[in-house]
Amino acid sequence: MTDVALEAGVSQTTVSFVLGQTAGSKLPQATRERVIEAARRLGYSLPDHSPVRLSVAPTVSGTIGFMVDQLATTHDAVVAIEGARQASLNGGNILLVAQMPGDPETEARTIEALTKADISALIYMAIFTRELVAPAYLYELKIPVVLLNCHTCDYRFPSVVPSEIAGGQNATLHLIEHGHRRIATITGEPWQEATQDRLRGYRRALATGDIPFDPHLVVEGDWSTSSGYEATKKLLRLKELPTAIFCQNDRMAIGCYEALKEFGLDIPQEMSVVGYDDEEVARHLHPPLTTSVLPHRAMGEWAIERLGMPFTPQGNRFPITKLECPLVLRGSVAAPAR
Repeated sequence: MTDVALEAGVSQTTVSFVLGQTAGSKLPQATRERVIEAARRLGYSLPDHSPVRLSVAPTVSGTIGFMVDQLATTHDAVVAIEGARQASLNGGNILLVAQMPGDPETEARTIEALTKADISALIYMAIFTRELVAPAYLYELKIPVVLLNCHTCDYRFPSVVPSEIAGGQNATLHLIEHGHRRIATITGEPWQEATQDRLRGYRRALATGDIPFDPHLVVEGDWSTSSGYEATKKLLRLKELPTAIFCQNDRMAIGCYEALKEFGLDIPQEMSVVGYDDEEVARHLHPPLTTSVLPHRAMGEWAIERLGMPFTPQGNRFPITKLECPLVLRGSVAAPAR
């Protein structure tokens, strides 16, 4: 899907809808044809893709509400909102964005203001990927609700999250494929779902490569640059040094770079480094950082496209959709020095 999306100039979500012939998705026929042609150019064997007839009219029109728990303090919300906004233009919809204030009473008033604005659907976004204890008003709304970057234990709402386990696994496998066997990782805060899943992916990759797990190579950070710096110094005090470090976000990778340069180690000739999130700074580091894309834009697009589909749960449950975190190859990885 990544290859076809790049070739066609669309999101991976759009590729999934087209190649899966998903009924109810509001995609222009020209977009469908562009995706199909891109797949054929790349040599994929496709099933019959005669035009799909929409059996159900779009479920939303007009104004879509978008609630997020943090707005001004993070770039991730802006990226997801922009993805949703761009996707909304195809259907002639507009977004009405509100930040959740954090206390139940004011939050209820916020959703009341949105409903009075006659929204036809609601996207509810959490900045930190997590299982959500959904407020009661989400269950009481008479409009479609989609969860973005969160999910509920009862699966009552369609939801989309990053495929973090696969992301951690692919980042680590990339290092293994370059010949590394002593691979360290700097994690985020342990209570966060993203940390747990990226670490799970790291361990799966080690198991795939028949590399024993070494707890001394796992150092806890807190997503900050300074924690990446301190964690790297801790790794460099080990009797047997790692040959590669998987930093579980780009900011910690910046701190990792600084510590390695302070110790006189060349990147990537003497130490390979991989990040995560693909923040803009990653491409401006020296060398540019190999990292994984956190697909907030694609998740925003997915949420809008999902609202154009029938809201019929499978056995009273909606499956959680996980979007790929593609690896962006740059200059921070090489084979280990002899």
